[in-house]
Amino acid sequence: MSENSLRLVTVDRAGPGRFTATNARGGTIDFGTANDGGTEFTPVELLLAAIGGCTAADVDVATTRHTEPDGFTVTVTGNKVSDDLGNRMTDLAVTFAVTFPDGEAGDRARAILPRAVTVSHERLCTVSRTVEIGTPVTATIKDV
Repeated sequence: MSENSLRLVTVDRAGPGRFTATNARGGTIDFGTANDGGTEFTPVELLLAAIGGCTAADVDVATTRHTEPDGFTVTVTGNKVSDDLGNRMTDLAVTFAVTFPDGEAGDRARAILPRAVTVSHERLCTVSRTVEIGTPVTATIKDV
């Protein structure tokens, strides 16, 4: 594995049920467990956002070569279940609602939209590909 392939996020506890994730570039996002009624994203909602954001970025690049959309919303849904396999998400679904302006450029963008969504889902979106294919996750405790 090359050093360029490594991605890193650290998660620090900010308080009871509250955390801050920091990426290697210094960007941060606060999230929590939603036990206190706060508005932060939960980890599961961040997973859904990551799936939607990854595929939205792919589709955006492909379609905006032709024109800017009039509207671009991606909705990601799933069911959180607890069963013999443990806690997990099932029935993940990504739905695009994209509109383009009238005219030749909008027609071209509309025409490539289905293929852009398919290619993102089947090849490009690292997040959904990882979830769909599955990859082992290890958990260790560092000596401090």
